[in-house]
Amino acid sequence: MTSFDQPEQSDQAGSAPRPQSLMLSFFGIHALGRDVALAAGSLIDVFGRAGITEDAVRSTLTRMVKRGLLERHRRGRKTYFGPTPRAVGVLQDGHDRIWHTGAVNRDWDGTWTLVGFSLPEAWRSERHDLRSRLVWNGFGPLQNGLWVAPGTVDVPEVVAGLGLDSYLRVFQGSTAVAPTDARTILHTAFDVESIAKGYEAFLVRWSGAAQEPADADPLVRQLLLHTDWLDQVRQDPHLPAEHLPEGWPAARAEERFHELAQRYDAPARQEAASALDQIKVTAAGE
Repeated sequence: MTSFDQPEQSDQAGSAPRPQSLMLSFFGIHALGRDVALAAGSLIDVFGRAGITEDAVRSTLTRMVKRGLLERHRRGRKTYFGPTPRAVGVLQDGHDRIWHTGAVNRDWDGTWTLVGFSLPEAWRSERHDLRSRLVWNGFGPLQNGLWVAPGTVDVPEVVAGLGLDSYLRVFQGSTAVAPTDARTILHTAFDVESIAKGYEAFLVRWSGAAQEPADADPLVRQLLLHTDWLDQVRQDPHLPAEHLPEGWPAARAEERFHELAQRYDAPARQEAASALDQIKVTAAGE
């Protein structure tokens, strides 16, 4: 996973997505790997269909430029926005999480990555940044100052740029010794029940998609679906399936996502071809 600071998300999966989450999803669908920038007017139009005001779109674009996620490209009187190399890393991470890693971890080899740390009490900002990076990369707090993630995690990449290496102690191993076991670790470090409820809620939200009106906007439905699903899988640190409760809902939710993603894909691409004003740019800008 990327070591970049995470883009803002809804407070919990399924709550109204924030404009930046929608914007990142949109660029991930329509710009990733294509070296294109999208016109501000096109984005305002599409996001307006999703109920996002023009002011909100403009302020989101400006904020994302300031954060180094988007860069401006001017063509005459028009302004286009394309992802920066930093954003490409974030978008690729999301793409891989959805389409390659998946929601169900059936291939866990028993390895754990542990990070221990002790920072000076006054370093509240540094502690917050470190914890945010750890959560984003699948870690949970096992006990005070000790975080754990299933699998092998590249911790130097996760903490790159924080300047905290001398305060960290990193271990990897595959054996939990009694009375500790894998299930206890998972239920101690992660809110397993909340993650399950998130998948169940996703299934409920998208269960009525088969009864959508014929004139439902496929571009908007695709955007909302992808943003909702990515928000959900971001809440899940890819816990090993063999140690989760029976009937774990991730597989059913993922199947539903793939079904709807396939349904929306062709009509959304057709709509995007006519709705989006775009230009070719180099990967690192002009």
